[in-house]
Formats: sequence, structure tokens, C-alpha cells
Amino acid sequence: MLKPKFFSIIKNRKKELPLKQLKDDIVAGVIVAIIALPLSVALAIASGVTPEKGLITAIVGGFLISLLGGSRVQIGGPTGAFVVIIFGIIAQYGLDGLLISTVLAGIFMIIMGVMKLGSVIKYIPYPTTTGFTSGIAIVLLSTQIKDFFGLEIDQVPSDFIAKWEIYIHQFNTMDLATTLVGLTSLFIIIAWPKINKKIPGSLIALILATIFVKVFNVPVETIGSRFGDIPSSIQFIDISSINISVPIIKQLIRPAITIAFLASIESLLSAVVSDGMIGKKHNSNMELIAQGIANIASALFGGIPATGAIARTAANVKNGGRTPVAGIVHALTLLLIMLVFMPLAKLIPMATLSAILVIVAYNMSEWRSFKGIFNSTKSDVAVLLVTFVLTVLFDLVIAIEVGMIIAMFLFVRRMSENKLIENVSHELGIFVNEEEDDSDMLDESLMDHLDSKIAIYEVNGPLFYGVVNTFLDMLNEMKSTTDVMILRMKNVDSMDATALNAVKQLEKRCKAQNILILYSETNTQPMQVLERSGFVEKTGKDRFFNTTKEAIKVASEIVKAGHNPH
Repeated sequence: MLKPKFFSIIKNRKKELPLKQLKDDIVAGVIVAIIALPLSVALAIASGVTPEKGLITAIVGGFLISLLGGSRVQIGGPTGAFVVIIFGIIAQYGLDGLLISTVLAGIFMIIMGVMKLGSVIKYIPYPTTTGFTSGIAIVLLSTQIKDFFGLEIDQVPSDFIAKWEIYIHQFNTMDLATTLVGLTSLFIIIAWPKINKKIPGSLIALILATIFVKVFNVPVETIGSRFGDIPSSIQFIDISSINISVPIIKQLIRPAITIAFLASIESLLSAVVSDGMIGKKHNSNMELIAQGIANIASALFGGIPATGAIARTAANVKNGGRTPVAGIVHALTLLLIMLVFMPLAKLIPMATLSAILVIVAYNMSEWRSFKGIFNSTKSDVAVLLVTFVLTVLFDLVIAIEVGMIIAMFLFVRRMSENKLIENVSHELGIFVNEEEDDSDMLDESLMDHLDSKIAIYEVNGPLFYGVVNTFLDMLNEMKSTTDVMILRMKNVDSMDATALNAVKQLEKRCKAQNILILYSETNTQPMQVLERSGFVEKTGKDRFFNTTKEAIKVASEIVKAGHNPH
């Protein structure tokens, strides 16, 4: 059922939202807003947009994700995973291109939710997600070198190799004051949790560094020196000024799919992690719909793509948040901060924001998980490395496409190598005597030679394109004396068009060799495929049996009679 968690909780508020829990949610929401404040500003600047756009995303996107989402504790807003994507879209298509891409991505996510694809998205191969997440972390880190060290570079290239070439070439322009502010901020962020775990180290570093730079007039670049005055209000954008046409939409389909794909994965992963923390279950399809609506709204108010933020969601849970009220309070708190304190944001040093994003990149890198996959299979390692390298050297779109294709082919290969189709003719006696009814038992004198005349093959698992060759290879194993083949399909839950074609080929080849095929224990979905295609009508319904025993009895009669209906 597609119903937001917030409304379900409000409906049962006496049980779900007692006064104590409401207080806990409000406190958790305020704490998470304090955590989100410096992150939202830093992520916006790293993405190539002005600082207020990060806050707008956290306010508008975060509010709607909590209000309409399928998770109790999800905190939405800008995340580090999107920095590289947003920067690339703006570089190629401008801010208007980003807006259109984000709206399209929102529409795609709503469609995915309505089509109930939420549960499917969660099964993206782990090496693929780890590969591109670690790759994004490396790219994100590489974008912060200029501001962290104060390098004199007018325009940083978007290409990873070219970026590091210019860093190395211009490293002699490093500014000592900027580097000291960056290193000090980094130290505070790392050390502060040992003093206080409630208040985030990033906020303490931001406040202390800003005061230090202002009081001692330290000559470093700040938000104000780069962007000037920062708006402290949220306004609906003027859509009439945006050039929207079919050719432009076609160009932006791929970036939009990338945003939708990444937002879906990250939000559902965050929801799964938080489920484990609170012992509840989210509605993945409702979550996708909410994420889609939130991204459309964020774009229309001038924000950037939003998704579920794992770290902020975990912080919400750890501080007592258990309902969407915490996420709504988080958004409203950020709105209040933006309206009152935004003019002061121009004093924040750029080096401090870089230090914050260095920590974000480190946490995103998942280096322990990355290292752990090397203890897995060679195919998993291959998918991991290919996705990682393509993300770093090219872009996330190519990395995801290639990574998924490789993972798919490796999965199909593993499936085809498994023993999905077995010759169980040696178990003939077991099938014959599976019911305790002596009157139905075959003459034991026939049992000695029936195995050479009757071949029984059992299919274990779905019949799909990946196992078709194995399926057809059965003919090469069959004895030349075989008159009847029984295909036991008890464990086949699904069947696709390629498998249907393989069954037809098998039927044709067996007919040419004068072998009759009988089908036993065919499940509903495969039977529907066979019936709709006209296969059952063409071959005859009398060749399909509810039990393998019935099929063996008919096969034995054919063998005994010494003729084949073909």
C-alpha cells in the first residue's frame, strides 16, 4: 500500500507518537539540522553552485522526504555522491540543464515507485555500488585540493588526470595561511568527537575557523570573497526563462537517469540501514515516490538533487528520532537558520569547507568494504575494479552502465555453470513408488530396462536465457536407446521467451531423433507461457502431467507397446 509513514503515524498518534517521543524527535531534528548545516553549504559549493542552494535542497527536499516518504527516520538533503554528477551536468549543460535533469529524475523515480520497482533496485550487486561509491569519494577528494591548499588555479579541469596534472604543476603556489586553516579545521573535525559526540565537529571547526579568520584578519578566501552576498530566502524559479525543448530533453535523459538511479540506490540503502537500527521496515516504493516529488520540488525552488543521507539518518536515530517528525523539524530548523544567519555565512573560509568535504570523502570511500571484496570471487573483484576505475577516469554514467552489464553477464555465467538441469533417471524407482498404492506400481520386471528407454531430467531453478545452452546440451547425453524423455519442471517457477524457444527447439530435435517428450509438474507461470504461445495446443495437453509418476506410467506403456506417437 502506497501510504506515507508520517500519515500512518499521525493516524495512530496515541500509540506511535506519545509526548515523550515527540520531544525526542524534536531534539533529534534540531541536532541533525546542526549537522546538515555545514555539509549542505560545502556540498553545494563543491557541486559548482552557490551555497544557499545546498540549504534549499536540505529544507525543501528534506521536508518532503520526511513528510511523504516510506521510512520513519530518513533524513533527506544533498549528499557527497551527487557532487561529481552535478558538477559535470552544470559544466556541460548549465544550471538550466541541471534543473531539467533533476525534474526528469524525479519523474522517473515516481514512475519506479508506482511500478513497485523499489525492491528490485535494492538488489544492485554490492561490488557495483561499492565500486562507484569509492570512485566518487576519490573524485570528490580531488575537487578539494585547490581550496584546501589555496592553489592559484583559475579553472580546475573536470577530467581527473588533467586535474592532478595541474595540481602538481601549480603546487608551488600553495598558500601557507590557507593550508594552516585547512589542516587546523581537519584536526578539529577529527578530534572533536572525543570531547563531545552530540555536536558535530564540522560545525565546531566552521565556527572556530570563521571567528579566527575574522578576528585576526587572516588573508584567506571565504564564501563572501568568492560568491559575494548570499540570499537568505527561498523563491520559486522563473520557469518561463528556461529553454525547454524536445532536443534538450533528449540530451538530458542520460544525466536524469543517473540522478534517479543514484538517488534511488542511496535513499533505499539508507532506509535499509536505518531499519536495522530501529527494528522497523520501510516501504521502498513509497520512499521512491517521495524522493521523486522532493527532487522535483527542490529543482523548482532552485535547489540541487536530494536523496536519503545515510550519516544524517544514522545521527537522527542515535539521538532518539523514531518518526518523520524529526526530519520535518530538521528542515524547519534549517529554514530558520537560513532566514536569520545566512548573511554571516559569507565569512566562512573555503579551506574549512574543503576540510569538511575531505572527511565526507573519507567516510564515503568505504575502504574497508573495498578491501574486503578482494577476499571474494574473481568476478566480484573484476566488477569492483572496473566500476571504480571508470567512475574515477570517466564518469558515473559509464561506470554504472558497464558495471551492471559485466555483473549481469557474470551472474548469467554462474547460473549456467550451476547444475540446474540434472539427469535423474537413476531415481526412476523412487518416482514410481512415491505413492503407497501397490495397485499403481509398475511390474518390477520392467524396471531393469526402463532406465535405458526412459530418461528423466529435472530442472532446478528458473528457465531463462542464461541456461538455454545447458538445456539443449541434454540431447548430447541421452542414450541412443532412449524412446521417451520426461522433463520434470517442479522447481521451475518462471520461464522467459528465450527459454520457450529452447523448449520448442528441444521438442523439434527430439522429434527428429524419434524421442517423445512428456512434461511433468509444470508450475503456473511456465504453464501460462506455454499455453499463451500455443505450444500446449500444438504438442497436445495429454503430454502434460500433474505428477512425475503419471508421466512414467504413460512412458512405460509407450515403451511396452514398442511404438512412439510421433
